[in-house]
Amino acid sequence: MKKKDLYIKVCGMRDTENVAAVRAAGAEMLGFIFYEKSERRMEKFGKANLPALISAAGYADCVGVFVNASASYIIQKTEEYDLTYAQLHGDESPAFCTALAEAAPGLSVIKVFSVGEDFDFAVTEAYASAVDLFLFDTKGKERGGNGVKFNWEILHNYQGEKPFILSGGITPRDAEAIKAFNHPQLWGIDLNSGFERAAGEKKAEVIADFIHDVRCCEAQ
Repeated sequence: MKKKDLYIKVCGMRDTENVAAVRAAGAEMLGFIFYEKSERRMEKFGKANLPALISAAGYADCVGVFVNASASYIIQKTEEYDLTYAQLHGDESPAFCTALAEAAPGLSVIKVFSVGEDFDFAVTEAYASAVDLFLFDTKGKERGGNGVKFNWEILHNYQGEKPFILSGGITPRDAEAIKAFNHPQLWGIDLNSGFERAAGEKKAEVIADFIHDVRCCEAQ
């Protein structure tokens, strides 16, 4: 995929005006966290604000982020907030992913894998037919949002056909590195803590500049 075609996902949103600004900056996917241990979790900022956040997203894809949640809880939040993706950060099995997709046919499923130096990409094979996208994040003490990169060269060990989103510690300084990184299944990139003023508050103007820098031309 050419870099101008990469999908841009911004995760950990929580403020209505900020959501609208990030969408206007060019992000096609906006992530909302439904995980009680996350400092960016939606409930921390008041449930009353959630419908307004989703409305502010306009026609962007809204991604609900879950960790070992029940299928019923995921479906409830999907229906309540008109989510288009469920991003699964826990220990969800291929069978669980398949059952969720069957129970919510309008919902696309992203399965997250925490990547370290010894990650075995063979574990992704069982999920290939069960989900729509993979997301490769940095292995760390938290279930995402660690703000640390992993060695992207490891991804060349991934020989599967399922497209993936690249995540983990991406900052505004990484535009050139992303343009230089080539993988046939790279579908999108995930931005979070590296673009924040505070937890959940994104720098929309920095995101706009970053998207422009990534998409303006291919690396030489």
